[in-house]
Amino acid sequence: MKDFKDMRILIADDNLDFCNTIADLVSSLGYEPYAVQSPEEAMSYLDKHHKRISIVLLDIEFTPVSNITGIDVLKHIKVNYPELPVIMISGKGTIELAVQATKFGAINFIEKNILSKDKLQGVLSTAAEKFAIEGDAKEIRNFLSSNGIIGKSTLMQELGLNIVKYGRTNLNVLITGATGTGKKLVAKALHSASPRTKSPFVHCDIPNIQRELFQSELFGHVRGAFTGASDSKKGLFHKANTGTLFLDEIGALSLDLQANLLIPIEEKNIRKVGSNQTEEVDVRFISATDRDLPAAIRESQFREQLYHRLRECEIQLPTLNERQEDIPEIVQHYVAKFNEENKLEKLISPSAIEFLQEQSWSGNVRQLMSLIKVVLHTERNDFIEVAEIKKAYESYTDLNPVEQKQESSLKGSSLQEILDAADKEAIEQALDESNGNVSKAAVQLGVSRETLHLKIKKYDIKTEVFRKKKR
Repeated sequence: MKDFKDMRILIADDNLDFCNTIADLVSSLGYEPYAVQSPEEAMSYLDKHHKRISIVLLDIEFTPVSNITGIDVLKHIKVNYPELPVIMISGKGTIELAVQATKFGAINFIEKNILSKDKLQGVLSTAAEKFAIEGDAKEIRNFLSSNGIIGKSTLMQELGLNIVKYGRTNLNVLITGATGTGKKLVAKALHSASPRTKSPFVHCDIPNIQRELFQSELFGHVRGAFTGASDSKKGLFHKANTGTLFLDEIGALSLDLQANLLIPIEEKNIRKVGSNQTEEVDVRFISATDRDLPAAIRESQFREQLYHRLRECEIQLPTLNERQEDIPEIVQHYVAKFNEENKLEKLISPSAIEFLQEQSWSGNVRQLMSLIKVVLHTERNDFIEVAEIKKAYESYTDLNPVEQKQESSLKGSSLQEILDAADKEAIEQALDESNGNVSKAAVQLGVSRETLHLKIKKYDIKTEVFRKKKR
């Protein structure tokens, strides 16, 4: 386990004596404390030094001198620094305050009158272990994040390692994955990890190149090469010289045009349209597709020679459904991004994020990102709950791939009715086995208690029936 002795703890409380006491306790535990006495100071310090802060200990109730409460500071942190763990402290602890603090993203809630050294050590250690990422894993995660790729799951750690490993070479890389998984972001990350990072990264959008202009766009042309060629022109190969050429959606290129790429990629020699002279270029090729190219080869729709030239190594991107544990971080990333872009201060509740985590995403990260953008722009409330997210999801998303397959094989049946019936049956079975205890049933089903309550209400399930049954 990583040694957390280098952590800096921000203490925000209007009671100077309490701040000093907590600071002494924090120091005695081997951590570095920094204390402020007002919510304004807390937000100002975080805005300047948030990268140095590991955990925030935040008073929930400041003196009436300030119009800003601890909850306001918590909201500010979760909007601007969503990954920073916050522990709320109060001299008047109540369940209502705890629920409210947790609702806005606090990871724990402790009362001043029971705050001993042992209690504080336990709370800080738990928070540190929960949010810490060790050594190389943290470095990989930061690298991915700097390139707009969000996630800390095992699959994303493996992806990051492959990007760095292949990026440092001059090998041609084929990126495969479903639409919306982030192939272009991975291509840019490969370039940024390469020795060519200071040279051009040129994006070639294959489907949008007119067929009759394909060779001219890629290799350039000389003046008078064809009608309308009034001047000589450099192609994308020229523009990518010493850098990277990204052949996006390479699977969409027609079979006859594919032949034009064989020699340029193999020998890195090109010839402008209308010219008899060849030119040498220094280009590294990254290509991407959501198409099954081996299947296309078998169907004589893609040239095997080109496939092997492009696929000196391959990176397969996971679907969002395969890494659902990354959804909370992805949501927080895009909430912060769209808030900053549009001068908003909105939050999506933890329970709403949990709802998103339980859904299926046929359009992957792009689909999730679009939904977040729409919700932030259209919902009036600054704190967006499950009901609003659920409504947006139901109106904004298509059937997921599993549902689509079921629909095609169930002619004349209502797919939603079948899915709801299966969902209801699973809930009733869990309630039966837990003697009607909703909390135990939620754990058994792997959902939150709030999500289960919503489903119980939706299906009009009477929990008391299951409790009576066991008497």
